[in-house]
Amino acid sequence: MLIPNLNKDTSDSLPISLIETIPAISLNESYLFNNELQQLLHGKQLLLIDLPFPLEEIQSHYGNGNILYRKGIIKDKSKVVCARCGNKDRSLFSSFHCARCGEKECVYCRKCIMMGRVSACTPLISWCGPEPLQELVENPLVWSGTLSPGQQHASEQVKHAVIENKELLVWAVCGAGKTEILFEGINAALASGKRICIATPRTDVVLELGPRLKAVFPGIQVAVLYGGSEDRHLQAPLTIATTHQLLRFYNAFDTVILDEVDAFPYTADESLQYAVRQSRKETSSMIYLTATPSQKWQRECRSGKREFVTIPARYHRHPLPVPSFKWCGNWEKSLKKDKLPSAVRQWIKKRLDNHKECLLFLPKIDKMEKVLTILRKTYPKIQAVHAEDPGRKDKVQMMRNKEISMLLTTTILERGVTFPNIDVAVLGAEDRIFTESALVQIAGRVGRSSEYPKGEITFFHYGKTESMVKAQKQILKMNSEAKKKGLIDY
Repeated sequence: MLIPNLNKDTSDSLPISLIETIPAISLNESYLFNNELQQLLHGKQLLLIDLPFPLEEIQSHYGNGNILYRKGIIKDKSKVVCARCGNKDRSLFSSFHCARCGEKECVYCRKCIMMGRVSACTPLISWCGPEPLQELVENPLVWSGTLSPGQQHASEQVKHAVIENKELLVWAVCGAGKTEILFEGINAALASGKRICIATPRTDVVLELGPRLKAVFPGIQVAVLYGGSEDRHLQAPLTIATTHQLLRFYNAFDTVILDEVDAFPYTADESLQYAVRQSRKETSSMIYLTATPSQKWQRECRSGKREFVTIPARYHRHPLPVPSFKWCGNWEKSLKKDKLPSAVRQWIKKRLDNHKECLLFLPKIDKMEKVLTILRKTYPKIQAVHAEDPGRKDKVQMMRNKEISMLLTTTILERGVTFPNIDVAVLGAEDRIFTESALVQIAGRVGRSSEYPKGEITFFHYGKTESMVKAQKQILKMNSEAKKKGLIDY
């Protein structure tokens, strides 16, 4: 018998780790399955501890072909793999004396332990019985807005990819209105009974997208998933989730839309990429959204190896502000003397004296704090933010409320924030942390509003880098493409 734990009084049972091949049970169509268990498990991979049902009931569903057991930890000779997160790094596995299987060294994965412990004797449990019934809504989209020509073309491509179960990269400049181009594709998917997930690496984007999608699809249930979310067990046709939350999904979605595909931590964490792949059904569509694809993806687009569509212009039909390079000497040496380079000091003075809002990006927190100390002698209201700052959101809101005119920041504000009328500068643009992608995103903070479509973006440096030059070239290329396509007027 395949029983997901070892009962010492049951001689004919084994822990899943000792079963070489897990038997596949044919579906008993006359079996009266538990609808609540179906709703909880469909499209998921959960642990026993996640299921508020008696073990006997779970085993009965397995015996009638409604439940799939998979090994949580796969051992193949000297290799160990976590089936939930794909971890293969030996240093991220450990072992413990397990009361369930009796083994003194039961291996478990430390990589995804925040989602509950996956060990060698722990099955991952999924639903393989009948699909839950889904009420079809013929045209669930309720939106009265209009798309720019660039957005409209991309929207049609997204819709086609969703219907045809294809992969598509949407390469859209910062501020192009990526969310709106998804509406028709999501609408087509929902109308045909497909299940959709919009995933993004960052919680704040999930929290922003939730209300927007609920507003335009008012008749559709939307699950918003992030750490601590109350929607964790909600079975919904439209899911908005952080990429971490996809570790709980398995063969769930007909369409996955991955926003900010170039953003940390998704790009640096293979387990998140694994989670996205595993959350898709075998036949499904995949839409990638980014303003800054990697060099590898850019080459694939140019060579025809990757299907893509560009939106090279913003909806307000003004060109993207192009970064200017300004040499400022050895700025770190100046900071040690409690001074700012004169070019940087003049840039700041010009804006603050004219009550113009501005952002100054710096490569490291200690350098930012030093600049803050220097500037506060003249401008005491200036604030600084970084990733670990507990007051980060409050300070950003102060800027939005025009209570302060300037923020110093690390790359934490390179994306996801919009100030209508702002100039931006980078001090130390030659630093390695300012990649091509980061610099394009930083430049993308400028000129986003139709009321203030212009603004200045300046890279202060102690020597030009390839990333700086590539970022500038990418922005110029988009402006050139937008002009050729008649998408900008100025």
